[in-house]
Amino acid sequence: MDPAKELKSYKDQQRIAALRASIASLEAKHARLETDLTAVNAQLIGNPHDTCKRYTQLLHEYNDIKDVGQGLMGLLAEARGVRQVEVEKEFGVSEED
Repeated sequence: MDPAKELKSYKDQQRIAALRASIASLEAKHARLETDLTAVNAQLIGNPHDTCKRYTQLLHEYNDIKDVGQGLMGLLAEARGVRQVEVEKEFGVSEED
């Protein structure tokens, strides 16, 4: 057999082996991700779409309540003639809240 063909064949075999190893690794990773996804879905209450929709609704409600609270503190600060930050500190509201 021609040495060049043998060398090419050997290189091809190495590439094929590397590709097979890569495929096996990706298949294993895919299986792990599927398992993780199943576990996460099991933790959700009901349909994941409904859960996401509910959390979005709750977040909007929270933001509305927070806006009202900040507005009231702003009015209180204006009535007292102080900065809103001072009123927030009085009520225990931090910058992270």
